Amino acid sequence: MNLDDTIVAIATPPGRGGIGVVRLSGPAARVIAAPMLRLKHELEPGRAIFGELVEPCSAGAPARVSPFDTCGADTPIRVSPADQMFASTKVPTPHKIDEVVVTYFQKPHSYTTDDIVEISAHGSPVVLQHIVELALAAGARLAEPGEFTMRAFLNGRLDLTQAEAVRDLIDSQTLFQAKVAAQQLEGALSNRLKPIKQRLVDLIAVLEAGIDFAEDDISVAPDAVILDGIAEVRTPLQALSATFAYGKIVHEGLTLAIVGRPNVGKSSLFNRLVESERAIVTAQPGTTRDLVSETVAIGGIPLKLVDTAGIRQALDEAESIGIKKSMEALSDADLVLVVLDASEPPSDEDRELLKQVDGRAAIVVANKSDLGSSQFSVLSTQLMKVETSALTGTGVPELRAAILQKVGGEGSQLESGFLTNARHRKLIDDSLTALDAAARAVDTCVPHEMLLMDLYNALRPLDEITGATTTDDILNLIFGRFCIGK
Repeated sequence: MNLDDTIVAIATPPGRGGIGVVRLSGPAARVIAAPMLRLKHELEPGRAIFGELVEPCSAGAPARVSPFDTCGADTPIRVSPADQMFASTKVPTPHKIDEVVVTYFQKPHSYTTDDIVEISAHGSPVVLQHIVELALAAGARLAEPGEFTMRAFLNGRLDLTQAEAVRDLIDSQTLFQAKVAAQQLEGALSNRLKPIKQRLVDLIAVLEAGIDFAEDDISVAPDAVILDGIAEVRTPLQALSATFAYGKIVHEGLTLAIVGRPNVGKSSLFNRLVESERAIVTAQPGTTRDLVSETVAIGGIPLKLVDTAGIRQALDEAESIGIKKSMEALSDADLVLVVLDASEPPSDEDRELLKQVDGRAAIVVANKSDLGSSQFSVLSTQLMKVETSALTGTGVPELRAAILQKVGGEGSQLESGFLTNARHRKLIDDSLTALDAAARAVDTCVPHEMLLMDLYNALRPLDEITGATTTDDILNLIFGRFCIGK
């Protein structure tokens, strides 16, 4: 991949829309864009200019042109008075294709730190593709997936955690996910790692100095000081690693299965949580025969809700298949809502179901609380319990809060940054493993030269998170998942 040429791509999603944007980035961005544009004013850095998209003059066009014919250039071409007498026989003004708004970002004050020209046209795929084809014909190259962001990273505009946050921001399904990604884009994770890396570098420097300059009476630090230094690095890294459990849920969401025997109100509760009549509800038990799923956001976390068939002794083959799917959904779910009928004592089927979810992330929901007194007092389960009425909506806000509590709270870790990326988690764990090896080396009186190898092994994974020592293979893996145009 040549990072010194000029690249072009459509930066807006495929399909038709009110506006579509084509982005040019590279040293020849202005030169390539000029022939296809007829602008009201010359391009200025950071200013949007209104103009027209036109067909550039062909290479074989006559030399004489109309004094008012810009031939697609930023400014009119000057012609001599003698040539003006031939104006009636000259090539007509280039055909207008569309009205556009053009924005120029001058290096280094741009997303990639190169010159960038963004052409905002009407969102016709034909028009946008034509702009790309004109740019390609003028010497641009079609951008690879994520190449604009890769250039921003390679040019020092972003570190690797910020570059990956760009993709997360684009892929966000909820506002909370977008906020987390935006905070990562501002460098939240990098800022949390910087002091940890600095403490590790300081420890390495102390050991290096003691080894390399022993003849100058610079002593190697005592074992207790080295162990304290390792602990000062290990403790915050371990705390950061622990945030992945919540960060993974924020990033990927989770699956919530609603289970229970027939006619306890599972589908009604499902519709309440989805806030639409998504599942069929009737007074006849066993209405739901197949899985019904919908994704919603609770507290900014994407939840795939799965409504299941009532679990009981099947009456026919279709219901038997539905119950089998219910048990599979229960097994695969990250969180389970066990729905009971609050107006009736728990049945043997209810108790059996509670045994199956024992030890798992689950909430007992006593539905139909509007029909009479709750039978919660006879339940011996230690699971979280919530009373609801799917008919009236009573208790549904409390159920949402309980679900959010089960999956890790309301983003209390947002202010300090946390791990949402499995690659980052693995690298943090690799660093912790190397630090543990270093601590064992101190305890077993291993020579400090060997101890330094363990400390460098702890530093390298941290560098790979921010991109200080990132290989081309890792870069291609990361940026290959981006969309073209970003």
